[in-house]
Amino acid sequence: MSFSEFAIAVALAQAPVTATPPPALAAHPFDVAPAEMQDLRAPAAPVALSAQAQLFGALAIAPAEAKPPTSVPWPVPLEPIPLEPEAQPPALDDPLLPADPSAADTAPTDDQVDGNEIVVTARPAPPKSDPMQELNADSFEVIQNVDEAVVGPVALAYEDTVPSPVRSGISNFLSNLGEPIVFLNYLLQLKPGKAMETLGRFTINSTIGIGGLVDVAKKPPFNLPKRNNGFANTLGYYGVEPGPFLFLPLIGPTTVRDLFGRVVDLSVLPVAVGKPFNELVYTLPAGIITSLDSRAAQDEQLRKLRESSDPYTATRELYLKQRQAEIDALRGKVPEERVAPEEQVE
Repeated sequence: MSFSEFAIAVALAQAPVTATPPPALAAHPFDVAPAEMQDLRAPAAPVALSAQAQLFGALAIAPAEAKPPTSVPWPVPLEPIPLEPEAQPPALDDPLLPADPSAADTAPTDDQVDGNEIVVTARPAPPKSDPMQELNADSFEVIQNVDEAVVGPVALAYEDTVPSPVRSGISNFLSNLGEPIVFLNYLLQLKPGKAMETLGRFTINSTIGIGGLVDVAKKPPFNLPKRNNGFANTLGYYGVEPGPFLFLPLIGPTTVRDLFGRVVDLSVLPVAVGKPFNELVYTLPAGIITSLDSRAAQDEQLRKLRESSDPYTATRELYLKQRQAEIDALRGKVPEERVAPEEQVE
């Protein structure tokens, strides 16, 4: 008990039994009728306890909104402080929240796309055959734009402008120059029968076919078909894996194995024969004409690939599928007739 409480208790103890309440208590708006208050103090009861009982009884029946009098000297109990409500979790669309990584591949609906937003569709994770998918896809986009703007129109103009006999003669001539490479690779693959057929084609077309301008060997009575073969096929025949897929300017779809084999094939005539096959005066026109002729022949196929949902992936899968079919045909797993010429991508 504090000193102030002790002083008040002494004062109340000295007051007469019938004395009126102190002015401070009488002025307090307890809102209690005097008639309802009863003096329950017994003559023998301690006066101090009777006064405290009267005071606390009055406080007990006071209205809830009534405040303790300022003149009461003892400490007034503090009201409990209400706890703050727990903060509600932020909404899922709160812009301050970090983006959910699991929702990165979910494409927004039409009502979720605003005109000022840029929607980026992520490409799936690169497959094992194409570890440089992003770089190849960027190269593919650039080359396709150049093809649509320049190469494609020029190739189609070349096909429409140059007469068919002239184009066929030039294509047959350049193709006949590649027969020795086909012959050598059939020997490396231990296929002497097809190697002799290739040598016969080269001999017939180089003589009767006027240096290869006319493909006489494929017609009766010779019936020697044109076959494609190269050092990349030889590597694949002996089990060398294709390696990573590549999409390169001026070459298009290829793999590490096919790119290496292509370099070897292009080096045979310049190294073995020399001029003019190692001079720019031959290599540049031959390369341009071969590319234009091949581009014109593949125009319909390229259009179908561009109409697919993912042209890059469709081009890659078509190339890898065709190259594997050619290797399987060399191994005897797939008949040669099942390798469709229109699917060949060089």
